[in-house]
Amino acid sequence: MGEVTPVVPVVSYARISADTAKDGHGVEDQHKVNGETADRLGWTIVHHYTDNDLSAAKAGVVRPDFEAMVKALKAGHLPDGRTTRGVIVVADDRLTRRAGDYERFVDALTYEEGRLYADAKGSKNLYSEDVESMGLFGVVISKMEVRKMQRRARRSHRARAELGIPVGGKRPFGWKADKLTLEPEEAAWLAKGAREVIAGKSLHSILREWREAGVRTINDKEWASRSLKLALWNPRMCGWRKHNGELVRDANGVPVVGRWEPVITPKEWTAIDAVFSARIGPNVKSDGSLTDYRTPSYLLTGILRCGKPGADGRSCNSPLRATARPDLSGGYLYQCPSKEMGGCGGTGRNGAKIDAFVTEAVLAKLEERAAGTTSGERNWAREDELDRLTRKQRKLLQAWQEDRISDELFFPESQRMEARVKELRADRTRHILDQQRAAEVTGDVRARWTSGGMDLAHKRLLIRQVLHEVVVLPVGGGGRRPFNPDLLVPKWRN
Repeated sequence: MGEVTPVVPVVSYARISADTAKDGHGVEDQHKVNGETADRLGWTIVHHYTDNDLSAAKAGVVRPDFEAMVKALKAGHLPDGRTTRGVIVVADDRLTRRAGDYERFVDALTYEEGRLYADAKGSKNLYSEDVESMGLFGVVISKMEVRKMQRRARRSHRARAELGIPVGGKRPFGWKADKLTLEPEEAAWLAKGAREVIAGKSLHSILREWREAGVRTINDKEWASRSLKLALWNPRMCGWRKHNGELVRDANGVPVVGRWEPVITPKEWTAIDAVFSARIGPNVKSDGSLTDYRTPSYLLTGILRCGKPGADGRSCNSPLRATARPDLSGGYLYQCPSKEMGGCGGTGRNGAKIDAFVTEAVLAKLEERAAGTTSGERNWAREDELDRLTRKQRKLLQAWQEDRISDELFFPESQRMEARVKELRADRTRHILDQQRAAEVTGDVRARWTSGGMDLAHKRLLIRQVLHEVVVLPVGGGGRRPFNPDLLVPKWRN
């Protein structure tokens, strides 16, 4: 570098991890060591390559400077034309920790005769098969050490999870710095948001309310839909914990309870889990109904269906849309979209009158259900099957561990049982959600509906609890005709 013509031009490579940087050993320290080695050997460093906080052990990590160095070494010169005849690193494990990377590096360096390589201990002849083999063996040993550390870390995380100990990092929203004690104001917002999700309020509506109230994340940022969803969906809310995407359970399959204070009950969190898990697409639930990510402005949007028959005799079945119509009593109209929009455009009805009729029918159905509820909470019918299957799983595992059954029998049977257990647990989750929502249907449901105690999202949820849809039949005869409720056909749920 500088004004001196390099006698042996080489490049320097340095790589540090985030932990190493915290300990005060930076890339500059590695380049300094490389520079001292170059001076001792009579070499001159013409370029520094640096990959900061990029693991050499992980398969999916791309190290841009390592790749650029390999390319330059094979070409024998840098992109600006300067010649390079070798490389200096602090140690082999700073350069590669994967056998494939090491082989690519050696191939590039030895592409021509006379290339040089050195670490802090001195120069090495990578043209020697013995030296290359020892280097490759060192990479394998390094990789084994990395895997040991990763396994220890996984075991540590799993052990902490099974003991209900909070993980490291920043405090979660809703808890104080100790991650155990609730932060009252934040926890109140979490509890309110969770119960609104169960009640059917859209995530977008909750998010708008939080933003308007000035609720901020622990990083003092505005909440986003994803971060709010993850916060409300976190099993920590009820004292549970997930590890690798699954609830941490004890030997009996019961979720392990953490040491922190919960915000809501396990049944409430299970209901939230059912709400979010049921979303199998951007707009569709597992039962085929639309998901209200944004609460519509009208009560029956997405619930009313056009019943006008087409030329083939089949109903149009397009969802009716609401549009403002100041000339109508009530001010809006439910109508079928035009043919260009996927409908038939042949059905339209006074929105306020349909809302009033369907509301009365739904309230009557809800009151009927509330009056017929005698024992309150109904037990899940498959609890015995799940209990029997989990016991059978434990016996199968014990038999396999004691070599009483073969691998060929154990693994297929274990996978089949696990799939069935997941299916049953999902069904239990849906049952708990139904119970949580059924608890909202009490004798005063009409009073709460009419007094303003329910928002639009909550009303729509109750409608969907009792109705699949309402088919709107055409009036016929043309012109304006009086409202006829007989032309509304509700499809009730069992």
